Amino acid sequence: MKKVKAIVAAMLFMLVAMPVNAQLKLNRLAGAAAKVAKAATLSDAQMAAYVKESVDWMDTHNKVSDADSPYTIRLNKLTEGLKDADGIPLNFKVYEVIDVNAFACPDGSVRVFSSLMDIMDDDELMGIIGHEIGHVLKHHSKNAFKQSLLTGAAKDVIASTNDKVAALTDSQLGSLGESLAGAKFSQKQENEADDCGYDFLVANGRNPWGMVKAFEKFLEMEGSAAKSGYVDKMFSSHPETKKRIEHMTKRCEKDGFTRP
Repeated sequence: MKKVKAIVAAMLFMLVAMPVNAQLKLNRLAGAAAKVAKAATLSDAQMAAYVKESVDWMDTHNKVSDADSPYTIRLNKLTEGLKDADGIPLNFKVYEVIDVNAFACPDGSVRVFSSLMDIMDDDELMGIIGHEIGHVLKHHSKNAFKQSLLTGAAKDVIASTNDKVAALTDSQLGSLGESLAGAKFSQKQENEADDCGYDFLVANGRNPWGMVKAFEKFLEMEGSAAKSGYVDKMFSSHPETKKRIEHMTKRCEKDGFTRP
């Protein structure tokens, strides 16, 4: 927040003794910076409201598996007893779509795509779910969503309100929903989420080799026509994928787990 204030102050200072055209341009820039500064003060309650709206939008614009669907039954069985992540209530749903993907939102909403379930066994799938929940635990997803709010199509609307949650258009909600489903994280953040996924598997009585096996499948997909957006999102480079596999392998071996 201090950084934002400093930027605004510097822009206002530069308005002095400048040509009219330059002042007009800087006025517009200063106005934009002020909106960013205002939007940056969003409360956690406001953030939660925007996340819920975005998740609700996605749930209505994707085919959600029915309660008696084999996908839903399998996911419910795997996640039985998983009520919260460090106090954040969890809820799970399956999207029956062709994309290979999974994501977790700052409010604890976890969405798993049926195509991912098709290619993963239970330990592998739970490792990926744990990885995605790790982004919530480490506040990666919250920070990424806030950045989308500050820079995306909804920025002006959000900045124009005070303590109220602004009404967003269908298009704006769609953009925010896409930012949740397609959030990209740094390699450091992905590594942190990997360790969370490992710990998640162990805590739930599952073999953490599932993380290794899932990553190996993604490594194969990196060089094939089946490569998905999720692979792009999780793995920024081929060598990095191998390093992450090596790290997970070392943890498994050190902790005495036998590879299935």
